[in-house]
Amino acid sequence: MLIAILSDIHGNLPALEMTLSRTQHVEAYICLGDTVNYGPWSNECVELIHTLPNLIYIQGNHEQYFIDGHYDGENIVAKTFFNFCFPKFNNFDIIKNLPKTYELNDFTFCHTILNKNIYPDTSLVLDGNYVIGHSHHQFEISQPPFKLINSGSVGQNRKYINIINYLLLDTESMKFELKKISYDESVIIKEMKAKKYPEICIKYYNDKLRLK
Repeated sequence: MLIAILSDIHGNLPALEMTLSRTQHVEAYICLGDTVNYGPWSNECVELIHTLPNLIYIQGNHEQYFIDGHYDGENIVAKTFFNFCFPKFNNFDIIKNLPKTYELNDFTFCHTILNKNIYPDTSLVLDGNYVIGHSHHQFEISQPPFKLINSGSVGQNRKYINIINYLLLDTESMKFELKKISYDESVIIKEMKAKKYPEICIKYYNDKLRLK
């Protein structure tokens, strides 16, 4: 079976639609969470994800923020995004009972581990095989006999805002393919301006690097 693994869509419908246009040949999807918040299309992204074939949808921390109705962090940019996006969300029935993990062929799929952002240079000792998202960076860490793969972000790449990352998994060989495609990020910024996002939110997207 061929599976597409998506994470951290963050309300970016154009990026999600482009990703789905490139994965029409897959038989199943795993979404690692954080489909909501930041971008202008949280409702639409959740609704679209919910229609995907053989879907496993895992809860991310932003789904939990929406369920709780509260962002518990101190980051002023993230708090401003939450305060703007949360009141407009209404698809709670889809996200309210999502699992936090999924097991497949000795791999654990979850939003993150150790409740933190994991980067390529993060100091950690693996106790199993993991596929995660959360940090918005795509990479693979090998610690034989274990490995960790971060799918990266579909909707809000933290390195290059105009890059979409996702994974393809062949379940027979358990081989992961790290995928990267570019898209026109100005579409999301234009929509944010039209919906009158706070300036600090628009600046956050405008200030990100672009891959030429």
